[in-house]
Amino acid sequence: MARPREFDVDAALDRAVDVFWEHGYEGASLAQLTEAMGINKPSMYAAFGDKRQLFEKAVQRYIAVGPAWEMEAFALPTAREATATFLHRTVDVVASDDHPHGCLVVQGIGKCSPDNRPMRDYVAQQRANALELIRERFERAVAEGDPTMNADPETLALYTAGLSEGIAVRANDGVPAAKLHRMVDLAIQGVFVQPVATG
Repeated sequence: MARPREFDVDAALDRAVDVFWEHGYEGASLAQLTEAMGINKPSMYAAFGDKRQLFEKAVQRYIAVGPAWEMEAFALPTAREATATFLHRTVDVVASDDHPHGCLVVQGIGKCSPDNRPMRDYVAQQRANALELIRERFERAVAEGDPTMNADPETLALYTAGLSEGIAVRANDGVPAAKLHRMVDLAIQGVFVQPVATG
């Protein structure tokens, strides 16, 4: 009979997220992961699989916390409001001192060894999924006749995703949140039409 696990799987996975977030996929050693998770290697393999499987699970858990605030932002009435809220919230998340700065999906794995190319492709697909959600929001704005739209949805989605990813990189470099928020304000002013006041 298999012995029951003597650790909280979700809590251990949360700690693995932080290790990958801080060190990246290639930089995170099994020793660092198991120490942070409070388990030994056999327990890690039994609960999560090998390092690649653990990384995939960590990325999935990391992404799972985002949709609520992202969907709230994208549900706002205009593309301008939606994008401003999305980007300001991105600053809040990637510059928070509650966890490593930056973004696991943006910086978790970049240039890597050929053996780890599947992991790079996996993370790239997650970014592509996020880009598609942004593009769909802008396509809806066009269909609704949103007066704040001032660019085609595909280009604007690439711009917004690129800005979001750049925010994560700058936050990881230590740029203060206040400066990043000002950058977002400048971007919104330069890209979106200012809504005309009524009343």
